[in-house]
Parts: sequence; structure tokens; C-alpha cells
Amino acid sequence: MNPADLQKGDALLVVDIQNDFCPGGSQGIEAGDEVIPVLNRWIRRAHEMGIPTFLSRDWHPVNHISFKERGGPWVSHCVQNTRGAEFHPDLFVPKTAVLIHKANTPDNESYSAFGATPLARLLKEAAVSRLWIGGLALDYCVVESALDAIKQGLEVHVLIDATRAVNMKPGDDGLAIQRMQAAGVHIDRGE
Repeated sequence: MNPADLQKGDALLVVDIQNDFCPGGSQGIEAGDEVIPVLNRWIRRAHEMGIPTFLSRDWHPVNHISFKERGGPWVSHCVQNTRGAEFHPDLFVPKTAVLIHKANTPDNESYSAFGATPLARLLKEAAVSRLWIGGLALDYCVVESALDAIKQGLEVHVLIDATRAVNMKPGDDGLAIQRMQAAGVHIDRGE
């Protein structure tokens, strides 16, 4: 699949391309920045066609429940209004893109871009029936967003070349793909 496949009724969801999730960030994912050129092609094409584009980002308060200091599994990352929470500087962010902030209260964890955000409502209002998803990380925020999109009744395509996994346990990426396929998510290779 490639950006030329975009059509009316589609939307693009770009998940958490933030400095802290890219190499050198506090929660850097190996080769995480390599997804940016692929995603930029999709974002540019969507922008040209007037396809709704949503960019999610973790937007954690300093005392977020997911941080090790509070018993969570992660080092502090994507803290509101810090460089680590900003989108990677190479990511194309059109003025028409809608920003989705998630996990933005101390006691609310949400890997999914749908969790306690307006995303489901916005997609419905835009009459979206098919959602294309890429971003970070495949085995956390991408998989959970894709599964929630299926629950919204959408046709969901994950751009596998535009994702990378954390793989806290070896093979987590493969398990995420299996979970998505079992739920009806299309795993698309190629750009």
C-alpha cells in the first residue's frame, strides 16, 4: 500500500512521533526515527487531498502513573511542555493536522489515541470509515489504537513499515501483529 491509496472517507493517525520515543530520547526506540520519511509521505499526500490527519502524543504530567517513581514500568518521558514531548523536528506537521493529547492527567494511563480523547467523535463527525495508522510504538500505542479503532467500526490499516516496536520482551512485535490481525486489522507492507 502507498499514499496514493488514500481516498475520501479515509483518515490518517500518526501515533507519538515524539523526541523521547526516538533515538536519544528518554524512552528511545531503536530506529524509531526511521519511520518519519515514510510517515511524511503519507501526511503530505493526506494534506494535499484534504484527508483528515490526526497526530497523537503522550502528554504526561510530571507525576504520571506510568513512571517508575509511581510504580509504573517506564522512565519519565513525554512530560508536558518539554522538548521530549515535542514532535520530532523532522516530522511534517501540517497546520490542518488535529493534535490528540493522551494520558495527560496524573492517574490516567492510556496507550490508545482513543483513550479519554475526542478522537472517536472527531472521526465520526468527519464521516471516516477507513483509518490508516503508523507511528510508535507498534507493541504499545499503535496496537492499542488499532484495536480501539476496530471497536469503533472502522476499517483499520496499520502501515507496518511506518512503525517500530519497543520489544521489552523479545517477540512483542509479533504478538502485537497477531492481536491486530485476529481483530480484523489489515497489516500493510510497502509504502
